[in-house]
Amino acid sequence: MEQAVGGESKRGQVTGTRLGKDISKAKKCTVIGGSGFLGQHMVEQLLARGYAVNVFDIRQGFDNPQVQFFIGDLCSQQDLYPALEGVSTVFHCASPSPSSDNKELFYRVNFIGTKNVIETCKEAGVQKLILTSSASVVFEGVDIKNGTEDLPYAMNPIDYYTETKILQERVVLDANDPEKNFLTTAIRPHGIFGPRDPQLVPILIDAARKGKMKFMIGNGENLVDFTFVENVVHGHILAAEHLSQDPALGGKAFHITNDEPIPFWTFLSRILTGLNYEAPKYHIPYWVAYYLAFLLSLLVMVISPLIQIQPTFTPMRVALAGTFHYYSCEKAKKLIGYQPLVTMDDAVERTVQSFHHLRKDK
Repeated sequence: MEQAVGGESKRGQVTGTRLGKDISKAKKCTVIGGSGFLGQHMVEQLLARGYAVNVFDIRQGFDNPQVQFFIGDLCSQQDLYPALEGVSTVFHCASPSPSSDNKELFYRVNFIGTKNVIETCKEAGVQKLILTSSASVVFEGVDIKNGTEDLPYAMNPIDYYTETKILQERVVLDANDPEKNFLTTAIRPHGIFGPRDPQLVPILIDAARKGKMKFMIGNGENLVDFTFVENVVHGHILAAEHLSQDPALGGKAFHITNDEPIPFWTFLSRILTGLNYEAPKYHIPYWVAYYLAFLLSLLVMVISPLIQIQPTFTPMRVALAGTFHYYSCEKAKKLIGYQPLVTMDDAVERTVQSFHHLRKDK
């Protein structure tokens, strides 16, 4: 009798230990690309919510004793596996900068690297993969107003970055496999900005210092989504948490924005004036700017055998600056309970304050 009780007690202990491991695994995640702009904010919010966090990246971008860092190549399963072992959720937000012109790098990281992430997740027993995609996967340079997730992928993507993001999103959503306990989803933010942003604000201020922000393309009324980085992170974490409760959410994409479309040039002007620079005040008609950019791209093509030029004034950049492109968050609100945490007014103010070192002396 005594022996039976002892055996029961031991079995209960083993079950309890396993349960403890399952609970701790459920709160353990890896952020691929965790040293980047979005990745660092992701790590901070995950830690604040009680998650144990691994970071996998090609470099260590910050110090935090709560985080375990794994340095390596995204395309190497040998490098990646240790960072995913014993983890329930992977947030994949690694990507080359959209402003890069390295096509081979985009393809290698966004497509080949992501296929390796999927395979390694399966090998390591990861249950959920949350991809940072982009709302631009449906944008072709013409107006999108309140676009939903059922719009088709762009047949003519705006650039090679977006082309590889389409390949990436397709392969991640296709990998969703509830029967094998592997669930995937894609978060599509648009125009991410906020403190520590290495792209939008620094590039904008650099252009203003060079006197290149005097003109606006079009009539200045085209609405666009800009999304505060903390809201983007919030959308990712909600998706991961709801995926555990409702596997039917797997294989879906979700637009995550500030849900406050703003005129493109108004947004840029608020950043500029907040840092003591003048807002653009002259208008170039959209069609004039577009055809000038088109002629410039033809000229670059003709002289490219002799001189390599990377123009910043391209037809697609004109389209980004002069068309409507904003997206509906209704699906994310309904299915994962998304609401922006930070309003546009607060987001702009916090962003401007964080870039005080770029402020122009009056």
